[in-house]
Amino acid sequence: MRKNKKGVRLVLFERKDHFIAGNSRAAIARLAVFIFIFSGCNEAIAYPQFQEYAEKHSGQAANCAMCHSNGNGPTGTGPGQIGGLNEDELKKLDEARKAFEPGEKIDSPILNEFGNKIIEKLGRKEVIALVKEPARLADKLGKELDTDHDGIPDAEEYLDGTDPNNRFHGNPWKLFLVNLDRYKQHILLTIAAVLLLNFGLGHLIKGIALITEKR
Repeated sequence: MRKNKKGVRLVLFERKDHFIAGNSRAAIARLAVFIFIFSGCNEAIAYPQFQEYAEKHSGQAANCAMCHSNGNGPTGTGPGQIGGLNEDELKKLDEARKAFEPGEKIDSPILNEFGNKIIEKLGRKEVIALVKEPARLADKLGKELDTDHDGIPDAEEYLDGTDPNNRFHGNPWKLFLVNLDRYKQHILLTIAAVLLLNFGLGHLIKGIALITEKR
């Protein structure tokens, strides 16, 4: 530790050719990022078993964006990755890492809404146990969760290899059936209106034809 000309304390951290320099607060924040990246904590590790199972089961391409904020996974320095988090986001990540039991509200910055809901419903302990049996994730999620509110449960979207965070990305046939059920009253009213319109027009044309014949 030393002082510069203005008397501000500087902290130097050396690892081979790498230096972290700055005032005490900035250096501590950078050191925290370094520790999170290289500590090998479980939350920083993606679980490709779920992605691989979704791809194999559905035949659809899937990437880390199914559960993570960044499509390339949590490791790196980009948005939604460990090395790109600020001090407040690191605190949220640390809180999320402690959510081993279900029912805890979390907001992990490296997970998207679907990923956070998985942890909230199951807890990290259960999720880690399911890594060996990724097929069981759908059963554990149940039919209640529907993150994008498209009418298709998240569990089914996981099995279908579609995006649970995007209401416009789902199995086309399932989306058709969901929308048919949602708007069946509107559809029936529209059909009735069209039939009545055709009926009325038909009688109107016949009436005009009769009047024309009499003349």
